[in-house]
Amino acid sequence: MNEKYKVFVDDNYHYMDEGERYPVGSFKSLAEACEKCEELTIKSLKHLYEQGMTPDKLRAQWALFGEDPFIRGADESVPFSARKFINTQLCEAVIESLSIDE
Repeated sequence: MNEKYKVFVDDNYHYMDEGERYPVGSFKSLAEACEKCEELTIKSLKHLYEQGMTPDKLRAQWALFGEDPFIRGADESVPFSARKFINTQLCEAVIESLSIDE
């Protein structure tokens, strides 16, 4: 099994504390690793959401307390960034999905 890409998660609450980092898994393709990072980021947003939160407030909560997945791999330049992935439209979609679930 030749898994070239490893996904890890940092905790924004413990910024720069590698002791709080944990591994998620290894993936054969960069696309699979990116998909996992997106999934983890959305899960973190859902976990942080509180009733009545605006998209901007949700984004701010993530920046302070959310999980920040990233990829280490064969390539030095790995294109996933949760900070770039999270935008107003994503936060709106997360909030809407949680409203439907209630």
